[in-house]
Amino acid sequence: MALTPSRTVEELTELRELTGDEEGAQRVAWTDTWVRAREWLSGKLEPLGVEEETDEAGNQWFTLAGASDRALLIGGHIDSVPNGGWLDGALNVVAGVEVLRRIAEEGEPPLTVRLVNWADEEGARFGRSLFGSSAAAGSMADQEELRARRDADGNPLPDALARQGVDLDNALDARRQLEGAAAYLELHIEQGPVLESLDLPLGVVLGTFGVERHQITFRGQAAHAGSTPMDKRRDALAAAAKLALEIREIAKRTGEGAVCTMGSCVTRPGIVTSVVETCTVLLDQRHLDASKLAGMLAEAQEAGERFASEEDVEVEWEKVWSIEPILFDPELIELADEAVREVSGTSHRLPSGPLHDAAEVARAGIPTVMLFVQSLRGLSHTKLEDTKPEHLEQSVEALDRLASKTLAKLAG
Repeated sequence: MALTPSRTVEELTELRELTGDEEGAQRVAWTDTWVRAREWLSGKLEPLGVEEETDEAGNQWFTLAGASDRALLIGGHIDSVPNGGWLDGALNVVAGVEVLRRIAEEGEPPLTVRLVNWADEEGARFGRSLFGSSAAAGSMADQEELRARRDADGNPLPDALARQGVDLDNALDARRQLEGAAAYLELHIEQGPVLESLDLPLGVVLGTFGVERHQITFRGQAAHAGSTPMDKRRDALAAAAKLALEIREIAKRTGEGAVCTMGSCVTRPGIVTSVVETCTVLLDQRHLDASKLAGMLAEAQEAGERFASEEDVEVEWEKVWSIEPILFDPELIELADEAVREVSGTSHRLPSGPLHDAAEVARAGIPTVMLFVQSLRGLSHTKLEDTKPEHLEQSVEALDRLASKTLAKLAG
């Protein structure tokens, strides 16, 4: 069976019609719609005669046995955010189906080839991203913290997992799935504007950003908005606003794709007739270089103290979450670059700001690389998410060539 990239576009459209509505994709993990998508995926692979297994963390595995037990893994996730895009995650898996078809048709591969549909990459329902891949990688967060998580309707995470046959206490047993894994490949839409701005269809991912996320609380003094002179105020919001502008400059000075975002701001007493007494903000900082990420945080903390002093308020920092940057395998990056150039004539290497299952697999010590395909207008996590059909087809061909090159390297 020859590779047919157009079939991937057709199947993605079929999946969109099956699991979406006028607001976008609705394949939120641990829901009935997500289960329907997984059953659909099983149906697509059934004709190949591959072995299907669902592991202890809910990850869905399809195994094509090869001459060696060592395995090439191709993966992604089929779950989405609510009202999400038709390509985020699903492209990874559906393109992998087409590659697996081509490999199966050619006879026994030199290595075992496995397609994995990771469970709950998005974390949309319970706020815990990368659930299945972190379980398999052995980097899953504290079980007690996960046990306490609830969705918007108050349903506990363990109960939702149990309804899908997953026991949270046993989720880490999924680590057995990575035994014998020799390499991991993942294709994803870029979810950003870089490739489109360069007029390039495809790119090779260098790694995923590290993240420092903090809650910052400025504490001043509430006072009457009409009777308190400007130079007598202890305005917590004023200090926070200065920091919100300064983090943009920190990112610019750091360069190399650095990003800083203040995505939440809550003030108290929160009325227009009072100077703000307390202002709590959330700061997210990301970079591919761990030392530069640490430097960005230090700069932000110094600036926060300075602005607090200028406004005569106090400031407190509390770490919410952090994750180290992940750099992908240099040899696989070279192979990916070759594959992209063969398909589209030119290539571009770029980091990934969003997190991906690939980072968890790499964290487990497995050589890993990702391919990006251009996102129109750089939009994702919205029903407006889109990629040109011809670029989707090129991405399938690039993934297939990368798989062939990787198999040849591993078998040699």
